[in-house]
Amino acid sequence: MEKYKESIFYKNLKNKAVQCTLCNHYCYIDNNYFGLCNARKNIEGKLYTLTYGKPVAINIDPIEKKPLFHFLPGSFALSIGTFGCNFKCKNCLNYDISQEENIEEKNKYIEYVPPEQIVNLAINNNCKSIAYTYNEPTIFSEYALDIMKIAKEKNIKNIWVSNGFMSKECLEKIIPYLDATNIDIKSSEEEFYKSNCNATLKPILENLKILKKNNIHIEITTLVIPTLSDKEKVFTDISKFIIDNLGDNTPWHLSRFSPEISWKLKDLKETDIKTLELGYNIGKRQGLNYIYIGNIYDTDMENTYCPKCNTIIVKRLGYNITRFDINGYCPRCKEKIFINE
Repeated sequence: MEKYKESIFYKNLKNKAVQCTLCNHYCYIDNNYFGLCNARKNIEGKLYTLTYGKPVAINIDPIEKKPLFHFLPGSFALSIGTFGCNFKCKNCLNYDISQEENIEEKNKYIEYVPPEQIVNLAINNNCKSIAYTYNEPTIFSEYALDIMKIAKEKNIKNIWVSNGFMSKECLEKIIPYLDATNIDIKSSEEEFYKSNCNATLKPILENLKILKKNNIHIEITTLVIPTLSDKEKVFTDISKFIIDNLGDNTPWHLSRFSPEISWKLKDLKETDIKTLELGYNIGKRQGLNYIYIGNIYDTDMENTYCPKCNTIIVKRLGYNITRFDINGYCPRCKEKIFINE
């Protein structure tokens, strides 16, 4: 195997400089320098991905952990991730891998795992899907794409758990092989994305519209951070965007923030449950059929209810689920329940 794999997402510029076209940062990278993600390096006028075949995390997860509640419920996903991220979120949970700055050095100790081996791991462990997760999958797109193509042939579904900031060029490449995604809408405010993530919101919303047009299963997650993304207007704006552009059956996950496991927001408080309930109620009033409160154990707000008669359809306790639907229909009123299987 060559030391690094050449990226398929870049343009050559003068004086051996390149422009990365992987995400909406579109980094200008001089010779022997790295992109913002620390996972792309310009070597003599060619851009290389440093993370190809170098997963730092491989686990078997309940698909509900992604979180995906309406896609292959009750199944397992083989989850993989690498070093690097194109965001610098102060609230990051996996900052030990996403914000690693010396990827070249750290990768010397990471075993190379070819795409075929990842797919075989999924098959041998009865996983119906592969989830590209833990860090931003856009960062290891070439690796993910090669896995996704093989997985598609083997009838294994492909899932991206993403910040949604990939470029149009990247999105165009992955869509033919992508089955489902959970994408963060972290806030409805550009200022939040600028100050907390070193990014912008608009490209994410545009990408979501493209994913919807291509019939990709979409679920949305919003981490509700006290003083930063817990405003009534934020809940209203996000739920309205989902209704207007993605549809009322799009699941929306409102997750509780825990400061002790965040990267740089350890001085904030844990999200108050009443604030999460406020977001839940606003989303319901807007017309969303499926809203969930996450990171709280033993809550009725992780269950799926019939949007017509409110009968419980899927009961969840942690990652244990019990289904009461009859072939995807409410057992009481016969309403069709939105579940992709």
